Amino acid sequence: MKVAIVKYNAGNIYSVVNALRRLGVEPMLTDKAEEIMSAERVIFPGQGEASNAMAYLREHRLDEVIRSLKQPVLGICIGQQLLCQHSEEGDTDCIGVFPLDVKRFNPERHEDKVPQMGWNSIHDLKSPLFKGINENDFIYNVHSFYVPQSEFTIATCDYILPYSAALNKDNFYTCQFHPEKSGEVGQQIIQNFLETLPHPLP
Repeated sequence: MKVAIVKYNAGNIYSVVNALRRLGVEPMLTDKAEEIMSAERVIFPGQGEASNAMAYLREHRLDEVIRSLKQPVLGICIGQQLLCQHSEEGDTDCIGVFPLDVKRFNPERHEDKVPQMGWNSIHDLKSPLFKGINENDFIYNVHSFYVPQSEFTIATCDYILPYSAALNKDNFYTCQFHPEKSGEVGQQIIQNFLETLPHPLP
């Protein structure tokens, strides 16, 4: 299977490469439009700051490429946020696949720490992306911003408030958490993305 990982100025990409290699897949790490568009699966991962990431994507016209993709796409962490309409981080207009705004966690109690960092559980799972995953299985998070719950929410996580741990619209799937750092649960989610999701779309 030809899997492309979108290469841009965001960290944590190589942990996704290694997660795919553990599943026997050698991905292309690329910023070339033709390679991304010809892949059977596209992964849009990363950790970073929204305005800087969007500036790079626009400069290289990768925002247009990503928006136009018809094959299954998986956004991870800031990849989920950048696929939304707007982010409070840097007051940034994003790619706009999901008509949603990204918000910053607002601590309500002394023990509420931002960013959320570490293990938490997901629930209300609503997609083949979570085949073989149990309600309240644990996943790994590192983020200060979140996407509110909406009609596109396919998994929920609770931290300060319930928010979208994962989204789906058409061929676009996302995880706010890091499946590549979430042990066997995360590996199963990545495998589901590679094997279970429909392609081409019905």
